[in-house]
Amino acid sequence: MISTESSTADRIRNKYIEHFGGDSNARDFRLFRSPGRINLIGEHTDYNNGFVLPASADKAVYFAISPRTDNQVLLYAVDLNETYTFSVEDISKPDQKWAYFQLGVIEQIYKNDLTIGGFQAAFGGDVPQGAGMSSSAALECCLLFALNEIFSLGLDRFSVVKLAQKAENEYVGVQCGIMDQFASAFGKNEAVIRLDCRSLEYEYFPFPMDEYLIVLCNTMVEHSLASSEYNTRRLECEKGVSILQKYYPEVKSLRDATPAQVEEHKTELGDVVYRRCKFMTEEIERVQVACDFLTAGDLISFGKKMYETHQGLQHEYEVSCEELDFLVAQTLDDDSVIGARMMGGGFGGCTINLVKKDEVDRFEEKMKKAYQEQFQIDMPCYRVRITDGTEEII
Repeated sequence: MISTESSTADRIRNKYIEHFGGDSNARDFRLFRSPGRINLIGEHTDYNNGFVLPASADKAVYFAISPRTDNQVLLYAVDLNETYTFSVEDISKPDQKWAYFQLGVIEQIYKNDLTIGGFQAAFGGDVPQGAGMSSSAALECCLLFALNEIFSLGLDRFSVVKLAQKAENEYVGVQCGIMDQFASAFGKNEAVIRLDCRSLEYEYFPFPMDEYLIVLCNTMVEHSLASSEYNTRRLECEKGVSILQKYYPEVKSLRDATPAQVEEHKTELGDVVYRRCKFMTEEIERVQVACDFLTAGDLISFGKKMYETHQGLQHEYEVSCEELDFLVAQTLDDDSVIGARMMGGGFGGCTINLVKKDEVDRFEEKMKKAYQEQFQIDMPCYRVRITDGTEEII
């Protein structure tokens, strides 16, 4: 448990007292936080059993929560100013879709032969919506971690991650990988996590924030291509694997293939599948090389790998868009930026930029002005620090 002076934490704490009553000094309730996540490098590699390099961000979801003596669950969504009340045994889907995440968590508790009583909770946070920082994963991890604590369920942190992912897969109906929940729960201050999406082994690498700051630039667009093209990319990767398997039986996923093998069978793969496989095998290697740079304290070289990732996502994997490419292009002749790329599934969302601390004000002003002139859109920027993962706050 840590102490915090977070204004968001205070807001949720005060809203709980306002809504449910109680006394913060008497510890009538407990307060938990779970952060959103960023991904420094390793995009679309998760479903190819590769590596990702996420971190917990200092934008988080908070739950003020206490058990009840009956079987009722009272949820207060602070940011929406909406409530939903139900019996803890009733996990039928409500009209309020925001409650799907909480009900999905309770369903997973039951599916694992665990039991909880009724509880009341106020929740909210400061994870920007639509910015690709996985607010839903943060919410799931936060509630599950909190219920594990207040009802002594005996779940370890890794079990919390897996059940939170299943809540989203099975109840919410979003077939996300495990990276978002993992990064939210396992984050570490000023460190990134190299997660092996095949074995789920992980390792921390230092990411000092004394000279540079992470700045997200939100395009404020989400093109309708995103979901259909995501599924298409998965199929294209699978097609590449089926072709490569004929020559290399050990290739079960693109994680097992090399760029040289892809190059060797370029003609048979065909132009589109070849480019998909080329990017993916290079990206999986790139994450590992980038981690070596972090170990050596070489953020400059790490940033160059971020640019390489964007080039691959733009031209070979083709999941970028005009707005993302424009924002990355604005940084190429800016000495204050050592790395930039699109972050997330693509076709909108944010770019992630490594910017010299003393140049951040100028950088944001320049980027907002250029984006407004080009697209007539007011672009928000978010300054992000890397923090610890899911925890209780005192």
